[in-house]
Amino acid sequence: MLRIASRRLNNIQTLTKSSAFNIKQARSLSLLEYQSKELLRDCGVSVQNFAIVDDLNKANSALEKLHADEYVIKAQVLAGGRGKGWFDNGFKGGVHLTKDRKAVIDVVKNMLGHRLFTKQTSKDGILVQKIMIAESVNIERETYICILMDRQHNGPVLIASPAGGMDIETVAEKNPELIKTIPLDIYYGIDDSIAKEVSTFLGIVEPTVQEKAIYELKNLWKLFIDIDALQVEINPLVVTTDKQVIAVDAKISFDDNAQFRQQDLFALDDDNEKDPREVAASRFNLNYIGMDGNIGCLVNGAGLAMATMDIIKLNGGSPANFLDVGGSVKEDQVYEAFKILSEDPKVKVILVNVFGGIVNCAIIAKGIIAAYHNLRLKIPLVVRLEGTNVTEAKRLLAESDLSILTANDLDEAAKKAVCSVKA
Repeated sequence: MLRIASRRLNNIQTLTKSSAFNIKQARSLSLLEYQSKELLRDCGVSVQNFAIVDDLNKANSALEKLHADEYVIKAQVLAGGRGKGWFDNGFKGGVHLTKDRKAVIDVVKNMLGHRLFTKQTSKDGILVQKIMIAESVNIERETYICILMDRQHNGPVLIASPAGGMDIETVAEKNPELIKTIPLDIYYGIDDSIAKEVSTFLGIVEPTVQEKAIYELKNLWKLFIDIDALQVEINPLVVTTDKQVIAVDAKISFDDNAQFRQQDLFALDDDNEKDPREVAASRFNLNYIGMDGNIGCLVNGAGLAMATMDIIKLNGGSPANFLDVGGSVKEDQVYEAFKILSEDPKVKVILVNVFGGIVNCAIIAKGIIAAYHNLRLKIPLVVRLEGTNVTEAKRLLAESDLSILTANDLDEAAKKAVCSVKA
């Protein structure tokens, strides 16, 4: 999940053939898998039976609540690629299947309290504080369901595919006939007629099973509305060999603007599961995502930030982050942005690229000067400012007597940043 604007959400939205969809959200709320399943269950959506272990002494009692031929054990962290991850104790895999109840306890012991590393975690990994043990299900059919807000349709749409359990973007590219998109009326949502049409498209036609699928689809809509979701994606929604319809995996994205209505839901958010830099940035209304490069970027506007990273790459450099300070940035926010960047040991140079429209370039300049002094920056700083009050901003920087490299355009700024790293 990217948190400035969920890349997966944007990719799925392309399935609706929207060429102009570009939504920017802070995405401050991210839930663990078991929390999403609890939300589904509370709205009447069928999920696997599961138990949560946060203490080794409680592992046996948790397992006693479950009865199945096979169990799935999952480390609960906010990172993808768990199945191919590894732990600091050498144990491999954050997702395990076993039919041996004793083996379940051994797996839990090897996961709980240890740091999990995946392709999506930082170099420090994530401390696993909760484990989900779930009853495995025997799958007869896998399908895909997603309800999301789409600007092209001015409201919610339902996306369905009989090719569940697969990467939906790949399905859309290679087999577009397997994707069905239905615009939904925000007031009526998914009724019996729409649910029956979708379940038939999914290949769920046996009357008793289709009735269950209709029930699940209507409850998914109820969840979508009740929690002010931007997206509820079920991949896969399965039909089991005993003819049950179950949501096996779920990804839910929330509308942060609805926090005042969803206070209990947002209270579930746990900053311990997040990158500390992202947490610090969110406190000051900054959008930050850490990356693997060594050129720190401070930019106003998501589009300009993406362009800045592209130009850095084109000039042979590598961005260390995405940091968007927004269009109404204040001097204290500039300071906090610099603080986040300067505390990253990977960052060897900081590139500031600001186009002043709403934002005043002089405010940025004052923030840069204050941050340079207060943080005692030891790394090169490249600044490109353009737009509102830029003349005053350049005067402030020139009179500061600080070792700041200035640039007249983005390409020049990127070249200077790359050269500073290599120097």
